[in-house]
Amino acid sequence: MRGLPAPAPFAADEILLLNLPLWAWQIALAVVGVVVLALLARTVWQPTTAALRWWGLGNIVVNVGIAVTGATVRVTSSGLGCSEWPRCTEESFVPVDTGHSAINAAIEFGNRTLTFLVLAVGVIVFIATLRMRPRRRDLLAYATLIPLGVLGQAVVGGITVWSDLHPASVASHFLLSMLVVVPAVAYYVRCREPRGLLRPTVARPVRLLATALLPLGFALLVAGTVVTGTGPHGGDADAPRWGFDMVAVARIHSGLAWALLAGCAALAVASTVRRAPAPLRTAARLLLAAVLAQGALGYTQYLLGLPEWLVVLHVLGSGLVWVAVLRVYFATAERVEVTSPRPAPAAAGDAAAARD
Repeated sequence: MRGLPAPAPFAADEILLLNLPLWAWQIALAVVGVVVLALLARTVWQPTTAALRWWGLGNIVVNVGIAVTGATVRVTSSGLGCSEWPRCTEESFVPVDTGHSAINAAIEFGNRTLTFLVLAVGVIVFIATLRMRPRRRDLLAYATLIPLGVLGQAVVGGITVWSDLHPASVASHFLLSMLVVVPAVAYYVRCREPRGLLRPTVARPVRLLATALLPLGFALLVAGTVVTGTGPHGGDADAPRWGFDMVAVARIHSGLAWALLAGCAALAVASTVRRAPAPLRTAARLLLAAVLAQGALGYTQYLLGLPEWLVVLHVLGSGLVWVAVLRVYFATAERVEVTSPRPAPAAAGDAAAARD
């Protein structure tokens, strides 16, 4: 009986490829990602409203997404997988001999490499906005703030490492991501509107209620970072912690969540009763659903003792709730094109007579 053929030996280059360290794969994926974005960005040379909307949505996704990957770094205790910045170690920009496990180093280094993808999307949107004709000052302001915010994120990330993951710097790192989301959502909403004056689309009480949700929603984010800085997931076993009572800070966070829920419910009712435009009614209902889901998730993770995967989901939920709050606010007004009225025929005739 004839035996099975022997498997072909691996070529030397194939063996070398299989033996590449994790950080080399991460760099390669980041480079491929940037190249793909550059190829997709060919539309920015002649930008259309539809293309700008898609790229604007991409800005929102990547800025919320990097906050979620940052939470993954934290719950896996990988925050000091790269113990220096901008280098990973004192001798290298890549994770070699970091003193941590290869997985921890790869998770932290991977989060750093994602910054280049987030920055690439921001730069693409900026270039597209520069090439718009006629150029929009409001969109250009938003498009400028986003990449600047991403660069600021990199600096705050370095401070976070230098401070050995002090909870104040970790909180600032997350909150800055949420602040970058503000111009990203504004860009996404306003890019489909014409140049012109910003005019309210709802009654004043409804607009005031939607505006009040902004500081309330951000206060909820801040309280969440205090809970994080007091809880067990600090990013490293030796990371400093706030000395607050965990139950007390959790109750404050919960109280703000209930206040936001009440405001969302009131806005959903008010927008329906006062027959607000359909976009606002839809945005208000989506916000209410997001807050309810986030609250259920928060109580679940509290009762289960803050399991890591639920913490990551909760951070994702925080980003989605914040986007929903912003979407509601921006839906209460829109830009409308203002054209100067044409003179009446009689007035035009009088003017001609006056010239004669």
